[in-house]
This record gives sequence, structure tokens and C-alpha cells, in this order.
Amino acid sequence: MQKLGEFKLPNFFNYPPYFTLQPVKDTREKQIQLWKELILDYCKTQKVFIVEPEGFPLFTNSGIERSLSHEAREVFLSTLVSEGRAEWMDKGHRKCLILWHRIQEWADLIFRFVKDNGLEDSVMTVEEIRSGTESRGTDLHGIDCTVLMRALKLLEHKGKLAIFKGTSADDEGVKFSI
Repeated sequence: MQKLGEFKLPNFFNYPPYFTLQPVKDTREKQIQLWKELILDYCKTQKVFIVEPEGFPLFTNSGIERSLSHEAREVFLSTLVSEGRAEWMDKGHRKCLILWHRIQEWADLIFRFVKDNGLEDSVMTVEEIRSGTESRGTDLHGIDCTVLMRALKLLEHKGKLAIFKGTSADDEGVKFSI
């Protein structure tokens, strides 16, 4: 089995037709499904949040001398966007935020993290949630700031926490009230 770094690539990655958009509807739907799963799995295991379609390593297989066309890259990422699993970060579609967990799922993970670590009624900085010792070994460790803040704001809206500003832009805090 071929690998990309430590990531094991699926068998279809070595099948040249999967690097060309398929014209037959049923085949194309299966192709899109396989690529969506591959992109999400790769991003989750490698903790990738931002994909630049023109430089994303999955979109090229030098072993079989194949690369996805710009159109194919756009189709696969746009399908993720339409399903709420990604968002274009710019109008030119040069960057895509991958949501291998939806924002609600991230909020649920934060809620569980707080409960599991006995952090109810405590205060943490946003940076501690992203890179503190408590978050090591969890999906929260290394989370993209944009994704984290959106999940925290969702929890704030539900009355589970309060976000407050520190003295500088990079020291926002969170007061949990679960």
C-alpha cells in the first residue's frame, strides 16, 4: 500500500481513471464519494484545516504520473462545501477550510473535553484549549483558531460559556459555565 508520509493511501489512489473526472453519472458519484472520504480522512489524521487546491499533496500521484485537473479539484472540494464539510475562504477558491468535524461536532468535543477534565466553572485561554497539556491527544490539540472560535461562539450562544478579551488580541479567555 502506498503512503503519503505516514498516511496510508487507498487502493483507488493508484488507479489512473480516478484522477480524471468520470463522464458516467454513477461512476462520477462513486469517484466523488471516494475523494471526499479521502480528503476528510487525510485532513483529520494529518490535522490539516486549510487546503490550497493547487498545492494539496493528495491531488497528485507521481507514482502513476497523474494529477487532478483544476476542474476535478474544484468539484471534489465544492461537494464538501455543499455538504457543510468545508468552506471556501476566498471568492477565487484558492483556499478551502476543511471541517472534518462540523462546527456543532467541534462544540460537542469542547463540551466533552470540559466535562472529562473537570473544567466546569473554570477559566482557560483559547491558546490553552488549542495547545495546553489537557488537550494533548485529542482532536482539539492544534485546532485551527477560526474553527475553535466558531465552536466556542456556538457554545456561548447556548449559554455554556462566556468568551472575554484579554489585554492583547492573542489572549482571549473562556469562562465555562456547564
